Amino acid sequence: MIEKHQFYINGAWVDPVELKTLEVVNPATEEAFASIALGNGQDVDKAVQAAKKAFTSFSKTTKEERLELIAAILESYKAHYAEMAEAIRMEMGAPKTLAEKVQAATGIGHFKTVSKILANYEFNEDKGTTRLAKEPIGVCGLITPWNWPVNQIAAKVAPALAAGCTMVLKPSEIAPMSGLVFAEILHDAGVPAGVFNLVNGDGPGVGEAISSHPDIDMVSFTGSTRAGISVAQNAAPTVKRVAQELGGKSANIILEDADFQKAVFGGAMSCFGNTGQSCNAPTRMLVPMDRIDEAGEIAAAAAAKVKVGDPADEATTMGPLSSDVQWTKVQALIEKGMEEGAKLAAGGPGRPDGLNKGYFAKPTVFTHVTNDMTIAREEIFGPVLSILGYQDEEDAVSIANDTIYGLSGYVSGSPEAASRVASQLRTGNVHINGAMPDTFAPFGGYKQSGNGREWGEHGLEEFLEIKAMLGYNAA
Repeated sequence: MIEKHQFYINGAWVDPVELKTLEVVNPATEEAFASIALGNGQDVDKAVQAAKKAFTSFSKTTKEERLELIAAILESYKAHYAEMAEAIRMEMGAPKTLAEKVQAATGIGHFKTVSKILANYEFNEDKGTTRLAKEPIGVCGLITPWNWPVNQIAAKVAPALAAGCTMVLKPSEIAPMSGLVFAEILHDAGVPAGVFNLVNGDGPGVGEAISSHPDIDMVSFTGSTRAGISVAQNAAPTVKRVAQELGGKSANIILEDADFQKAVFGGAMSCFGNTGQSCNAPTRMLVPMDRIDEAGEIAAAAAAKVKVGDPADEATTMGPLSSDVQWTKVQALIEKGMEEGAKLAAGGPGRPDGLNKGYFAKPTVFTHVTNDMTIAREEIFGPVLSILGYQDEEDAVSIANDTIYGLSGYVSGSPEAASRVASQLRTGNVHINGAMPDTFAPFGGYKQSGNGREWGEHGLEEFLEIKAMLGYNAA
């Protein structure tokens, strides 16, 4: 059993004010492999005060000094790379190949992107005798989820550092080990004491203390819409900035002139990626009504190609769901889909054959889904694809936009038609004809998928305030 009962505060590993522990469970075995300490408001306050003190000097560092620091972090990350990938595999059940080649790699990707943006970014702009200065917002509270643990940590920490902010991070208590490795990476890179702090804990114990703390100037939160509402409510009395990346129910529109086989097969595989535990997963596939059964057959063939099993096996392409709570939720929603009349084309409730232990689920495909069904409305966060039929392009757009969410969208078809449809989707991102994510492009959502943007230049600017100095250097 790995024991990690300290927090990283003011450049050192320190004991919690009061020791309360939580076991970290490997979802592939259902057995605890580590134990962490759960913090409270006093631990958060210690971290915030360290960050507040460090802000005085770190906010005055030059762009060049911060670029050097990011370069050191990248070198340190490379030295800890294998440790990071293994932590992600153990804590959330990511298959070995996914953990090594994708999950762990995202951390490096965000720091490289921010480094390139920072090198060319202008923090001052003169308009006549008025200078517009973009300044670090202050002490930032960062609350991150378990599904892409280091991706979400790096997507917040990298731009916050680049902006000159200091911070307190609360990783998910479900997947906290990668966050602890990340703290070691920053420590070894020489990040000044107090600039980066980490306090493990749950939402009520640490999340609420961060979002309500009067000395935290901004909260950046990624997680469920339900939890995001709570963060915003807790932050409201101190009128701090709140940036949120929340839930999604992304539509994947397959147009009449698309390469149907390729688009449906690829869309299904994307839905099953990371065991369906991605907020931007293309979980609602929209196809011409007269091709819905054909789409079901293709998606079922994709499901059959998914290799569910031990994350340590390099042949495995899909690991377990993150926890027993998540497994139970997904099973209930699969049952709900069957009860409400959707046609099961692949998968279904229960574990895959031969897997009697671990939070494994079957890659599941439903066809003849209507947009009023529960599986079309709620974010399942599991490997469950709903295929809906549409009458024409206008109907497809209407169905796609008929959701409380607006994080991402997907369109396949001729460049002209796909671009026309993409421009009508009420989402923060649209992937046209299988376009891959772009870390230089802003990531975030419309409606109840959140507010603010991460990634790229827009992500950096979330951590900046704008000051207008009138009469600056005026003769």
